[in-house]
Amino acid sequence: MISKFIFNAVKTLDPEGTTSISVTDDDTDKILFLSNPKNITVEQIIDKIPEVEAEDASQEYARNRKAEYDALDQFEMQYDDEINGTTTWKDAIAEIKTKWPKDNSGPV
Repeated sequence: MISKFIFNAVKTLDPEGTTSISVTDDDTDKILFLSNPKNITVEQIIDKIPEVEAEDASQEYARNRKAEYDALDQFEMQYDDEINGTTTWKDAIAEIKTKWPKDNSGPV
């Protein structure tokens, strides 16, 4: 799992994507630079990991919401609401947003 944060730390340090690495066994001691025109160090990557982890954690609510949004047949719900004068779709969206608040305190 740490590999995800290692790769995201490299992306943060090199937004142009010119640095390429390989990681073995999720181990920061086993980072191999395949391309490193920005001269990024392993220490810079390790220092950036907590920031990347915090950003990832702050978006947990969005991932949870998306999973539930994707499970809805939203276009059909909207169409049915229009025809039937109901608010089923709006109610479902509001329920998901309430369940997964932006402060990541969900599920509520």
